Amino acid sequence: MITILIVFGSIIMVGNIIAYVRFIKTSTDVMLSGKHGELIWENIGLALLIFFLLGYLGVAFFGRPDLLMAGILFFGAIFVSLALVLLYHLVDVLKDRSIEITETLIGVIEARDSNLNGHSRNVQMLSMCLYRHLPAFMKEGISPVSFEYAALLHDVGKLGVPESILNKPGKLTEGEWEVMKQHPKIAMDLLKTLPSFDEIKDWILYHHERMDGKGYYGVKGEDIPVAARIIAVCDTYSAITMRRSYKDKRSHEEAMKIIGDVTGTQLDSEIAAVFMNIPKEELQACTPETVDF
Repeated sequence: MITILIVFGSIIMVGNIIAYVRFIKTSTDVMLSGKHGELIWENIGLALLIFFLLGYLGVAFFGRPDLLMAGILFFGAIFVSLALVLLYHLVDVLKDRSIEITETLIGVIEARDSNLNGHSRNVQMLSMCLYRHLPAFMKEGISPVSFEYAALLHDVGKLGVPESILNKPGKLTEGEWEVMKQHPKIAMDLLKTLPSFDEIKDWILYHHERMDGKGYYGVKGEDIPVAARIIAVCDTYSAITMRRSYKDKRSHEEAMKIIGDVTGTQLDSEIAAVFMNIPKEELQACTPETVDF
């Protein structure tokens, strides 16, 4: 019985260490920014878990544990497991609540403009849908939490664009278009006070760039962050299928044809191909209830 308790306790502690390391590696996002002070505490936590495991091994190979000691070690490992599970749950709840609050704020901001109302939420949902369908190599280095914030906040810079331009029913003049093209940079100014958002700023800044370099700021091809290219595809689909003051909504089929036509010049070919293979029902399920499509 003593041997069994120590062996199982050791196995549980190894599992705890693996789960903790995996959690740290996958939690580098806008909510857990990995600042220097946080990294110190993360390393201390890992060191304590390893020390606890070494204690098990030391007792097993060099000590003479009795049943009480073996029980303490075994249930100690169980306690650590429960504490880690609670930690993971609390972090997940924090992330969920934070994104919900951000969604609400974006909804309130967009409600002032019929052309924007629901658009950011739609792009967010479409982007996460596309993210799930992308092959692993395309998602490498893109935290889903950070990406969701980038997709949701991609048009936050339009707060700095006059409503007369946002709501203009006709074509924008050259001067008005130059003002409109500043909204990604305005978003950078709005987010610069949030250091943890540094990771996603370029994703927002370059979401209007084109593969042929004819976008807002002339960045092209592989120089455009992958996350920005993903958002660009979803932003294009949403813009086509949403009703605006200056145009009627277009159908899913029309949107797919347009996306196909601009693939390779405006949109990334590989990302657009994945998007176009997503079932229609999945994409339409990304429509927020507040949006009139």
